Amino acid sequence: MSREAPEEDGIDISPLIDVVFILLIFFMVSTTFVKDAQLELQRPSAQSAEAADSKSVRVSIDRQGAIYLGEESIRLWMLQSRVREDLRSSSQSTVLIIADRSTPTELLIDVVDQCRLAGAKDVGVITDKENG
Repeated sequence: MSREAPEEDGIDISPLIDVVFILLIFFMVSTTFVKDAQLELQRPSAQSAEAADSKSVRVSIDRQGAIYLGEESIRLWMLQSRVREDLRSSSQSTVLIIADRSTPTELLIDVVDQCRLAGAKDVGVITDKENG
């Protein structure tokens, strides 16, 4: 009679660890992070403020009237073509304008016009939600 070695009772968790790491890598790669330009802005407040889509094209206007698309400084006359390129490369048709509260109204209107002429269906201005 031959003796068989007793089978060890236990669960092999190495495939489970592999699956967890693959899921972790998948979520890290597929997560998008919204990074606004590093500008010191005092945004205006509004009682009717709503949450904005994080995948929108973002245009910033600082206190001195400089215009930024993402983190790149651009001129007003370049804005329309650059926004059009960004809208074509993304699936969004929304542009969010992040303006300082001291931004002249004329400049803000010019930026909104350029974004609409570029093909943006929705153009919004980011505000701070007013407490009240």
